[in-house]
Formats: sequence, structure tokens, C-alpha cells
Amino acid sequence: MFTHVMVGTKDLDKAKSFYDALLGTLGVGPGVVDRHRVIWRTPGGMFAATLPIDGKPASVANGGTIGFAASSAQQADAWHAAGVANGGTAIEDPPGLRGGVVYLAYLRDPDGNKLCAMHRPS
Repeated sequence: MFTHVMVGTKDLDKAKSFYDALLGTLGVGPGVVDRHRVIWRTPGGMFAATLPIDGKPASVANGGTIGFAASSAQQADAWHAAGVANGGTAIEDPPGLRGGVVYLAYLRDPDGNKLCAMHRPS
């Protein structure tokens, strides 16, 4: 359904460092800097962080969340730990099973974007 997801950032180097660590826990290689953005590619799509091209400050979506697929609860935990260790902020409940059907880990990136790692146990 989606070709890519892109978030705004105020600091490209900080965003690259944060998302390299975060996405690395999901098996995604380091991002590639392309002028005013950093791009992480997988066979299933692309994620990017960009300096806003209109010159205005980057801002976060109120009510928006970007979800990343985790293959296990342990991978979601590693994702969360890497995010916090690299400038992210833990939010909501600690990573864990919700409603007995889905394992979730939430955090905000250094720019305030809300992120989630999700694993659906079998």
C-alpha cells in the first residue's frame, strides 16, 4: 500500500545516527544521505528523514504514529532500547503485550515524531 514514509527533522546528522541505530535492530542497513534527506531502503519500501524543503521548521503530526514491524518481542525491545540510547524518548507504557494480542513499544525520535515497533505473536 505504501511506497515510503518520510518525517521532518531539524538535524540530519542526529536523525541519521538515531535511525541507523533504531532501524539496524530491524535488519535495515545504514541510511544514505541525499542532499537534504537521509533514506533507508528495504525490498518493501523506503523510510526517510528530511530537512523541510520549504525552509520552515520541521514539526510532528499531532495524533500521528509511524509503526515498524518487529519479528519478535525481543526485536521490539531491542528497537526500543536502541531508540532510547540514541536520543529517543520512551513514551506511554513500557514495551509489552497489549490486550493479549499485540506486543508494542513506543517512543519519540529526537524531533518528537511518535514511533512504534509492533509484533503480533502467533
